[in-house]
Amino acid sequence: MRDGPALLAACAGGLWTSVEVVDRTGSTNADLLARGGPEGQVLVAQEQTAGRGRMGRSWVSQPGTALTFSVLLRPTAIPPARHGWLPLLTGVAVATAVRCAAGVAAALKWPNDVLVGGGKLAGILAERSGDTVVVGIGLNVGTSREALPAAPGPTGLRATSLLVEGADVAREALLIEVLRQLERCYLQFRADPDPGRSGLLASYRALCDTLGHEVRVELPGDRAVIGTAEDVDEEGRLLVRESATTPPTPLSAGDVIHVR
Repeated sequence: MRDGPALLAACAGGLWTSVEVVDRTGSTNADLLARGGPEGQVLVAQEQTAGRGRMGRSWVSQPGTALTFSVLLRPTAIPPARHGWLPLLTGVAVATAVRCAAGVAAALKWPNDVLVGGGKLAGILAERSGDTVVVGIGLNVGTSREALPAAPGPTGLRATSLLVEGADVAREALLIEVLRQLERCYLQFRADPDPGRSGLLASYRALCDTLGHEVRVELPGDRAVIGTAEDVDEEGRLLVRESATTPPTPLSAGDVIHVR
C-alpha cells in the first residue's frame, strides 16, 4: 500500500485533509479520538490488534489481508438528532464502493453490517466525543477461508471476504473507492441533513437486505421483537411489524437475525 500522501492525492476530493498509514496499532478509532484535530483525517492500520465492533465485540483480522481504518468527522452542520445516520451513511458508502471496485453485489444488514453472498464482509463502528465523530471500518479483503472465524457470529452470520467470494481487488484500490464514496455521501448529507430530500434514505433502502425479511431483533434486557422488517424511517429506525393487526415497532438499536 502506498504512503499517506500518495493515497490522499489519489482521493482527489475536498474532505480528506490527511491520510496516515501505520504498520500496527491497537485501535484506529481510539487513536483518532485521542488525537482530535481537524475534520478529514484518515488513519489506516496494516494490522489492528484491538479492533472493536458494535456491542463491544472484537474485530479480528490477519495482518495485511483486511482494510482497517478510521475517519474523523466534525458534523457540526448536521443536527445532533441526525448523527445516528452517520454509520448508516458509511454503510451505504462501503457497500457502493465494494460494488464499484470489486464487482460483487454487496448489501446491508440493518443497521450497518456489509454483506456479500450471505456472509458478513465488513463492520462499522461510530464513536463520538464532543463535536467529533470517528467512524471505523473493518473490511475483509484477502482473508482466506481457513483464516476466517469458523463459527457464525452472534447474529448467525458467517464471516466472509472478497477473496472467498471470488473477487480480486487490491486493498489500496478499495480504500480509495471507499473514501471517494464516503466523501460524496457525507458532503451531500451535510449540505442537506434531511435523509429524504438528500437521497440518503432511498439509497439505504435500496441496499438494505434486511427489508422484507422475517427477523428476530435481540434487545437489551433479554427482550426480542419478531416479525417482518418493513422499512427504515427518517430517523434510521428499523420498522418491524409483529402481526397484521398491530402497527410496526420502530427500533433504534438491536441485533438483527434474518430468520428467513
